[in-house]
Amino acid sequence: MGARDRSPVGEDRPGGSPPGLEESLQAVGKGDRGAFERVYEVLAPRVFGLVLRVLRDRAHSEEVAQEVLVEVWRSAARFEPDKGSALAWVLTIAHRRAIDRVRAAQAGTDREERAARLEPHRFFDEVSELVVGRLEGERLRRCLNNLTELQRESVTFAYYGGYSYREVAELVKAPLGTVKTRMRDGLIRLRDCLGVDR
Repeated sequence: MGARDRSPVGEDRPGGSPPGLEESLQAVGKGDRGAFERVYEVLAPRVFGLVLRVLRDRAHSEEVAQEVLVEVWRSAARFEPDKGSALAWVLTIAHRRAIDRVRAAQAGTDREERAARLEPHRFFDEVSELVVGRLEGERLRRCLNNLTELQRESVTFAYYGGYSYREVAELVKAPLGTVKTRMRDGLIRLRDCLGVDR
């Protein structure tokens, strides 16, 4: 396949999926390895970037990004273009995988904290600092869960994913004005829930 055939997939349209990505993903769903290579080339950097923003650890992010792309290969047949863009579908998988990894790490940390409480020789300051950090993270998760689904999705994409309002609107398939309003309302609710001074 020549460069001319490959270029449409690699160039982004403003605020949307790269052209041809939906068709390539549908071909992947039929087992087309060449189409998967094109999808991989276009999406691997975006998937890694999103996962890295959530996990903030390069090695774990590389691992999770690979898991996401394997899942895309395995489940591409379930992609339904009439329900959203290919980019949004893949980034949603990436975000869920990254959050699952955070939760797994949190569970491991919780186990370590329980074990630490049983070890009397552990320094108090070290344990208390760890616990305070985890409690703050748990408090933020509880506050995020109090938002509507669109508010939570929009805030997560914008602040954990680093996307602009326009990109968030594309990802959640909602009008730009609606996304801006929901994000503003969501941030106000988060601020009130967390008790942050204005």
